[in-house]
This record gives sequence, structure tokens and C-alpha cells, in this order.
Amino acid sequence: MEPSKRRLLSGIAALTAGAALIPVSQVQAQSVPAAPRNGRAAISRGDGRKRYGMLIDLRRCVGCQACTVACTIENQPPLGQFRTTVSQYEVSDVAALEAPASLLMLPRLCNHCAEPACLDVCPTGATFQRDDGIVVVNNDWCVGCGYCVQACPYDARFINHETNTADKCTFCAHRLEAGLLPACVESCVGEARIIGDLNDPASRISRLLREHEPVLKVLKPEAHTQPRVFYLGMDEAFVSKVDGNPALRTLLTDDGKEIAHGH
Repeated sequence: MEPSKRRLLSGIAALTAGAALIPVSQVQAQSVPAAPRNGRAAISRGDGRKRYGMLIDLRRCVGCQACTVACTIENQPPLGQFRTTVSQYEVSDVAALEAPASLLMLPRLCNHCAEPACLDVCPTGATFQRDDGIVVVNNDWCVGCGYCVQACPYDARFINHETNTADKCTFCAHRLEAGLLPACVESCVGEARIIGDLNDPASRISRLLREHEPVLKVLKPEAHTQPRVFYLGMDEAFVSKVDGNPALRTLLTDDGKEIAHGH
């Protein structure tokens, strides 16, 4: 395991998945640039030579919520709000009622789409796409109308209770610019999340996407947003029928439709 990952994991080792709900004021960690407080730092346009994307290998995800905890520590969203989390879906075969239900894990976050639905509905231009493809929010311009929250087909946005402005995953752009991995990627115990430059054919993510192209899936392709978060090992039932806010535990009908949320 990389030293930086060990240091980050040591900072959250005492936390459980439920502890993600506890606000954390400070964490002793490596020299990482401070996360912008909900976008109120100078916003970089990014490196136009790059195009960031993420691959999530569901075969390696154990649902431990280390990514949720690490993201909460790094970005400090308000209590009960999350930029990323892992939904746990309890699925059973209705044809075999006595068979035990199985748990399936599905990490959820902003898909940083090539054609983001949130951009066109923003009345002030606060939501924009950086030159490297990362979708961010300029919270000095955001008026908290919530149009982008409603437009996102992935329920990846929320109105920050503290600032009353839009909030979301940024791929930890401030860490990427410092040569570090996003908090969720660095903390993943199963190494299920891989981020990299899609424009670089030699990057790990590009090689994996080519290798697994026939079985790769994205959420809601019918929305025509061209997501840049790809899933490996995802059942077809999840592709178009996942909706609602990301939850720690969700029940599905036999056809894959969400029917309940809860912890």
C-alpha cells in the first residue's frame, strides 16, 4: 500500500461508516492543499490537455464507506450531506423466495459529463466545465436556485445547508492540481476507484477502458450526457433504473427499481 494511502487511512481508522455523519474539524495528514470551502477559492480552469475520468470496479468495492468518510474529512460538507457515498442495494430473486438476499454496492458521485445537463439550466453561469472536463461551481455567482440539482439525472448535486449554494463532487480538483489523488480514490481499501487522464492513451484508466470496453457501463446513457464515470461489473438492472438521492441502504424490486431508502 502506498505511504500516502496509509497515512490517510490511519487518520480515519477509528471512524465507522456511521461516523461519516460526525463533522470533523481538523485532521493531521500529509501536506495537502486545503480544500476550497464550497468553491469559494480562486477557481482554476484546469489543464486543457487533460480530460479526467473515473473507472469504478464494482467487483472490488466492499461497501466500507471509507470513500465517504475521506471525502467528508477532505471537503467538509454540512452534516448529513455528501459529495460521494456508496449505495448498498439489497436484491433478492422473487422466483426463489427462500434464497438469501444479496448486497450489491454502487458508489455514487458527480459523473463530470461531457455534456452536463446542469450547465444549460444555470441562470448565472456559476456551474461551468473546466478545460480538463471537471464540472465545478463558482459559489460567488451561485444564487441557490436549485435548477442544477433538479436537472442532474444522477442526483449528484445538493444545496449546501450552510452556504445555500450548489455543492457537488469536484474530483478533488485541488488535490489533482497538487499531483495527488482525490480523497475517495486514495482511501479506497479495495482500490476500486481509478482516476486518470482519458486523453493519455498510456494512462492506467485509458488502458483499463480499452481492456474492458465490451462490459463497461455508465449510468443513464439515455440522458445523453456522456458520463465520464465508468462502471465495471455493474448489472444491467442498475444502468437506467437508479434514481433518488444516494442512500446507504436501498431496496430494489425484482426489476431493479428503487422502492425505499434508509440507513
